[in-house]
Amino acid sequence: MKEEFTRREVIAGVGGAAAVGMLTHVLGTDALASQGEAPVFVHKLPPLAYPEDALEPVIDKETVRIHHGKHFAAYVDGLNKTLEALDKARKEGKFDNIKALSRDLAFNGSGVVLHWIYFATIGPKAGGSPTGALADLINRDFGSFDIFWKQFAAASKSVEASGWGVLAWEPFSRRLVIMQAEKHQNLTSWGVMPLMVCDVWEHAYYLKYQNRRAEYVDNFIKIIDWKKVEDLFKKFCQAK
Repeated sequence: MKEEFTRREVIAGVGGAAAVGMLTHVLGTDALASQGEAPVFVHKLPPLAYPEDALEPVIDKETVRIHHGKHFAAYVDGLNKTLEALDKARKEGKFDNIKALSRDLAFNGSGVVLHWIYFATIGPKAGGSPTGALADLINRDFGSFDIFWKQFAAASKSVEASGWGVLAWEPFSRRLVIMQAEKHQNLTSWGVMPLMVCDVWEHAYYLKYQNRRAEYVDNFIKIIDWKKVEDLFKKFCQAK
């Protein structure tokens, strides 16, 4: 996490493959295996920064193992296959399947980014509340941390079907926003930078909570690593 980004680079575009590329620099190179013949990037599953049982009792070991090792890995694999297919289409000059490939790029690319942020900003011995500039902005944009959490929890609980609750920085307005994402890419806003996310796909909580999504979301606050969220904010969102 040595490289800093200027505000112009942040505003230039976050979403799909662009976000994957930017997050590679911010979160390190663990998720980037190699760069083949330009412009194809090959991504790999980043390792967990903590043991699989470290999030108990909020999230059980088996859920973490399956969520990270199976579901997250599937999005990484899907993104790589989509990038390879797009590269092939460009080389052959055949774009008959571009609609499906564009959809796959948005779905898998966004799935990789959101899972990356999810696993990178939760952990053991976490919880509490943010500090510094991020805390000041939460107070400014939501009134207080308590009000922020009530809105974030309500948004996460009420996502229709599968998706995410998202705390994001919006460079356009220079404000924090709380959003919902259906699947990974629907209902998103151009340019926002996700800082902290709550995965409410059933695979994130069903083994322990069954259909009790609200209970899972209420407990999620206990494992948010606000120091990691603050690190993302500093890298992406503070003007230099």
